Amino acid sequence: MMWRWLQRLTGSRPGRHSVIPDALWQQTLADYPFLARLEGTELLQLRELTAGFIEQKEFHGAQGLAITDAMAVAIAAQACLPILHLGTRAQALAWYDDFVGIVVHAGEVVAQREMMDELGVVHRYREHLVGEAMESGPVMLSWQDVAAASSEQGYNVVIHEFVHKLDLRDGLADGCPPLPAGFMGAAHARQARQDWLAALQSAYDDFREQVIRCERFGGTPTWLDPYGAESVDEFFAVACEAYFVNRERFASEFKPLIALFDAFFRPGL
Repeated sequence: MMWRWLQRLTGSRPGRHSVIPDALWQQTLADYPFLARLEGTELLQLRELTAGFIEQKEFHGAQGLAITDAMAVAIAAQACLPILHLGTRAQALAWYDDFVGIVVHAGEVVAQREMMDELGVVHRYREHLVGEAMESGPVMLSWQDVAAASSEQGYNVVIHEFVHKLDLRDGLADGCPPLPAGFMGAAHARQARQDWLAALQSAYDDFREQVIRCERFGGTPTWLDPYGAESVDEFFAVACEAYFVNRERFASEFKPLIALFDAFFRPGL
């Protein structure tokens, strides 16, 4: 059943790399202008990577939501942006090989949660979600929020959740994806990781302080989503949203992070 859907989307045959139709691809670029700002070669690579992503994943519409070809390509293209320069097509897609399903809801989801505090008391509460990435599990997205991607606001729920997937590759939700050997001149993997986390923690602390000042004293609102102040791993995901959709402003507001993110997401460029 999945193959029939893919065949209808691409017009290709089993065993051959699929190609996203021109009209569908151009519509995706028009709907998400930050993708169209890529260089010519990068756009070709993104298009091929997007097709490969779609070949490997299954899209499911929740509560009767019909997933159109345009919706699937839009999600896939944005999901592939963070892995665009992470090796060959096969090497890049391998970053997402721990899951197959992508569940799309029409809007935000209210999830029932429970947690136990340090005294052993269980607290139950509701959490409103526009996306969620589960370790070795599917990705959930709100289509309403996928469509609301904004370069001006540095907002992109697809990038946010798929960056969480990169972060979780080592089993830790700490804002640091697995780093390659010799990353930024580090002598060993442990040093690379320590340097990354130190830089990210410093930027997170500054951002959290800005959010607190705004909430308590009515200071200037932060450009990035205040949700990034929840934890360092959420800050990493929120920061990556802005990095990919509005690099210029991100570089001006988070100068210490631009070289760090470039070294990981754009090696050799």
